[in-house]
Amino acid sequence: MTPSTAQSTKESIAGEYYLTGVREVGSGIKLNADSTFEFFFAYGALDRMGQGTWKQQGNQLILNSRPRPPKDFALVTSRTMSETKLTIRIVDPNKQLLRYVEVAAKNRADIQRGMTDVDGKATFAKPPVEAISLRFELCADRYSVFPITNKAHNYYEFRFEPWIAEVFFKNATYTLSDGELEGSHPLLEPGKTYSFERNQ
Repeated sequence: MTPSTAQSTKESIAGEYYLTGVREVGSGIKLNADSTFEFFFAYGALDRMGQGTWKQQGNQLILNSRPRPPKDFALVTSRTMSETKLTIRIVDPNKQLLRYVEVAAKNRADIQRGMTDVDGKATFAKPPVEAISLRFELCADRYSVFPITNKAHNYYEFRFEPWIAEVFFKNATYTLSDGELEGSHPLLEPGKTYSFERNQ
């Protein structure tokens, strides 16, 4: 394929493709002629975005984002408090998000679970703890697990990482046919094929 032909192919594929057949969900993929893409997903209280590069192999399009960072939260501080309870707190300028974090505190076979309150706090009765797991309920893709080395600490403060709502693609393959992309959706039912129809 000559460079001019390749560019022409990219321009003919470039465009906006919108998810069809799924009620109450807005989602789409924008393919740019420079081999980059933008993804969006809107459902409920939080919009999610993604971006990366695409390449074509026959009638297949392959999407890749930058590598996903290992955790969606960061530990800000931890210390020993005079109270006997274990306190885990989330801090963020957007106070509306604080009550949506699922927390698990593990000590050997004992796992205590709970949700943060409107102030971002979750309190448990049994320190010490050997690991803390956090999952943002509005982006419930995975847990972020933090091993705990100082067992004397009973107060832990975390913040959201800036990419917590970002959607990542790794060799996501879509079939291009008659102005549609068909393939998986990163935030919907795994293993199911979805259609994205090109906006004319």
